[in-house]
Amino acid sequence: MPPKCEPLCRFADRLYFTTFPQPAPNPLVLNRLAAEPGNRPRVRTRPRDAKVATDDEVATYYYFTIDDQLLYLSFFQDWGPLNIAMVYKACILIHELLEDKDLSPHRLVLYSSDDPKRKANAALLLALFVMIVQRRAPWEAFHPVAELEFMAFRDAGRGPSDFNLNIQDCLWGVWKAMQHGLCDMNEFSVEDYEYYEKVENGDWNWITPNFIAFASPVDTAWIKKEKEAKEIVKTNGVAGSSASSSSSSSGSGLALQRKLPTPFLNCLDYFDKRNIKLVVRLNTELYDRNTFLDHGIDHMELYFDDGTNPTDEIVRTFIDVADRVIESGGVVAVHCKAGLGRTGTLIGAYLIWKYGFTANEAIGFMRIVRPGSVVGPQQQYMYLKQLEWCKWAAADEIKRTQAAAALASATLVTPATPPAEEDEMPAMDITPPASPVKMAPVTPSRHIATATAKAGDIAPPGQPRKTPTTKRTLDRVEPDSDEEDESRDVLPSLDLPIGTRSSRAKAGRTAAPKSITSSEARPTRVTRSTTGAANIRKAGTGASTAAKVGKSNLPPAVKTSSSQPPNKIPRLATTRTTSAAKAAVAAANTTSSRRPNPPASPTPPSRLPTLIASRRPPPSAASSSLTDVASATIKRTPTAQSDAWMKTNVSAVVVPASKSERPGPRPVRRRRSSFSSADVVA
Repeated sequence: MPPKCEPLCRFADRLYFTTFPQPAPNPLVLNRLAAEPGNRPRVRTRPRDAKVATDDEVATYYYFTIDDQLLYLSFFQDWGPLNIAMVYKACILIHELLEDKDLSPHRLVLYSSDDPKRKANAALLLALFVMIVQRRAPWEAFHPVAELEFMAFRDAGRGPSDFNLNIQDCLWGVWKAMQHGLCDMNEFSVEDYEYYEKVENGDWNWITPNFIAFASPVDTAWIKKEKEAKEIVKTNGVAGSSASSSSSSSGSGLALQRKLPTPFLNCLDYFDKRNIKLVVRLNTELYDRNTFLDHGIDHMELYFDDGTNPTDEIVRTFIDVADRVIESGGVVAVHCKAGLGRTGTLIGAYLIWKYGFTANEAIGFMRIVRPGSVVGPQQQYMYLKQLEWCKWAAADEIKRTQAAAALASATLVTPATPPAEEDEMPAMDITPPASPVKMAPVTPSRHIATATAKAGDIAPPGQPRKTPTTKRTLDRVEPDSDEEDESRDVLPSLDLPIGTRSSRAKAGRTAAPKSITSSEARPTRVTRSTTGAANIRKAGTGASTAAKVGKSNLPPAVKTSSSQPPNKIPRLATTRTTSAAKAAVAAANTTSSRRPNPPASPTPPSRLPTLIASRRPPPSAASSSLTDVASATIKRTPTAQSDAWMKTNVSAVVVPASKSERPGPRPVRRRRSSFSSADVVA
């Protein structure tokens, strides 16, 4: 009787996932029994289609598992997720099985036991394969197993877990890292990862291309010497203190000459080759910092107690210094005692501030690239501080934009204002000297008054015309023509009766016209508005007047000279109408009233917690769904442009297929952890 499994979860056309009761059966037994009729498994959530049902009835299955090959090596009570090297191996293994010609007619089923830990690790591996290799969105990769119940991942601590990390957090963390170019499988080396993660070889991992997390190097000879120097200070006092300081300074210069431990030597040699510019120490001194300084690597101290959370000042300092080094093209190496808790907390804060990770995404991604990162209360600390770090990012973005704008405005040449004369020349006494003789006041003579009266009788010249000679006559241009010149707003004086309404009203009675003096006969400057008012008073309220008034409600672009209403302020245009201006007016009338969008100016990339807008393709008719957008987004990232990594390192991670066996993963190199109980607060 073959063992019964859970209904198959379909991830792709030929890729499925299921679980068997603990312990899981051998894949050879399952494949032998699967060939017999009547042993076909059920498929979960299949559409009710006759053709699909027929395919399920005639399909053959090939079962494989990774429970015995890819094992998580726990620190204490943690059990997952599997590290990036195991993800790398699983992706290549599944790809080789899909490309195997002998298995082309079969459906591939990755199975595990129903043990909650193995079940979650296996499901996450298959979802990561679908997302990384087949370029699916994280929500699509998780959808086949969304109805299953999984055990949440926990930290590498001893006490009960109070912060749960699920499969979706890990998927979104890896996907966001791929978006920002922080996880490139083409540049990943399984050999280097498994070699340098061992304690005897250095115990470090690349978190991103700009960060290395490693355990603190230990120089036992230097620690012993420092203890002896402290004992001398206690016994001999000040004299011993000066002697010990001189001995330590001389000893620091000989740091390269004495024999350092092998992990420390590997660390120095590797850092010299990989452009490490800064080492940040978060724990107590276990080595001489001058050892890194002698190699040209800067060193910074940001100590805070083990198992605790950093202050805002420490986080702010770390972000500023690390970002300065990274922007200049360097790499930052961070360590505490084990390189997990305090180190992961500060690097995670930078990921949230710089790339918009959430706390869960940052923790999930870091635990895949370096298992055990962020321990105990540091998880809740990152969760509570993530919004504040995002506010820091927004404020820094605004400051940088303002600084760029100020720098751009400072480059403009502005004329210098000359200094005031009193600032350049000494003050002078401009008080007139006192006259000893008193002068009589000057009074105007009679001939001056006579000359002034004669000058007033002279008529001043007429106003200069702004209209060209060819357009001086009003009759030459049609009243409603668009060829009207705007300078006609100033008209010649009209022959109005001398006794106007205003003068008669002022006198209070109707009087006969007076004789005109030379001073009263000067020409009058009449605008179009006053002319229109006079015409309306003459014509009354007839049909023509109504027509003229009706035209005044037209927009300014279509008004004519005869449509100007009374007492209307004349137009202020000072240039004549040209064909280009008329074309612009016509375009303004035909186009929409909505303002066109200004051209986009180059702005620095946002650090807010959103997806990268520059890498998100515009929606189109052929790709309008969220799935297509996400797939196109992943295709544009550097990590998904090439699949060479699945072919170049096949022999290193997968046992090739033979006549009797299918491809399988090679044995995993065991890791010895430097994590101790002193690094965990229960």
